[in-house]
Amino acid sequence: METSMAIHRHCIIVENLTMAYGSSIIQQNLDFIVNQGDIFIIMGGSGCGKSTLLRHLVGLQKPSLGRILYSVAGHNKEAGWGQSHDAGAGKTQNAGAGKIQNAGAGKTQNAGAGQSQKADGKKGESVSFWDTSPDNRRLLMKNMGILYQSGALWSSMTLAENISLPLEEYTNLGKSSIRELASLKLALVGLAGFEDYYPSQISGGMRKRAGLARALALDPEILFFDEPSAGLDPVSARLLDDLILELRESLGATIVVVTHELASIFNIGTNSVFLDPVTKTMIASGNPVDLLETSDDERVVKFLTRGEGRQKV
Repeated sequence: METSMAIHRHCIIVENLTMAYGSSIIQQNLDFIVNQGDIFIIMGGSGCGKSTLLRHLVGLQKPSLGRILYSVAGHNKEAGWGQSHDAGAGKTQNAGAGKIQNAGAGKTQNAGAGQSQKADGKKGESVSFWDTSPDNRRLLMKNMGILYQSGALWSSMTLAENISLPLEEYTNLGKSSIRELASLKLALVGLAGFEDYYPSQISGGMRKRAGLARALALDPEILFFDEPSAGLDPVSARLLDDLILELRESLGATIVVVTHELASIFNIGTNSVFLDPVTKTMIASGNPVDLLETSDDERVVKFLTRGEGRQKV
């Protein structure tokens, strides 16, 4: 496993990000990188903005300041990438956003960063989500799979029908092919034979796995999980962690997880960012195990030890 992770390729780059609702800042001055193949943990105390950051990363919310860039290594021109880039897209960033940000903070943004992307979005480059065309944003979002905290399955549809939705929306496959793929995705998460079950007929852990199967429907390169262990018993939570590890290895996906479950953080995390609700910025980043062993920040150590601090030998 270490050999496959030895060469790091940037998958997501967050630059000088400020998240806010109106004049109320949630987090600011966020700078971090998610590498290809990471299981990247977004952690921090309740109310620090973890889920808000996730919504920004998947394109559901627009930054008040800063940029989120994505590698387009997996896209190609046959798929239509970059053919309708909006030359004026840069205007989508709120010109007045700096009013809620420290006037000097903008200096942390590389003045030449725009050189990392080109209008045609060639393979191997990175593009800013909100500075590219709507068509390109749609392609980027198609390359993401999301497991919501509740699973977010349609209760009136069977599991197979739920998983078929993105395939019907984004592909030209026939019904039989879609049904076959839905069965394949369910089998991938350990739910073979459950195609015709409704969400109400299965357990909470199984609903989480069915939601994951839907997230995998379009073979995305990036998977996002919002509190995947929430509401699960310890055994089911561990099984889900094991499944996440298996998917990372078998599919080569990059995975971003919002969680405050320490067992999951240490079991699966390879990289992380720690958000602080008081200072409203990130106060640590890196491998969670390394942070536990080496961080000098008492807030980080308390969080990672349930308030007990490091055990003295």
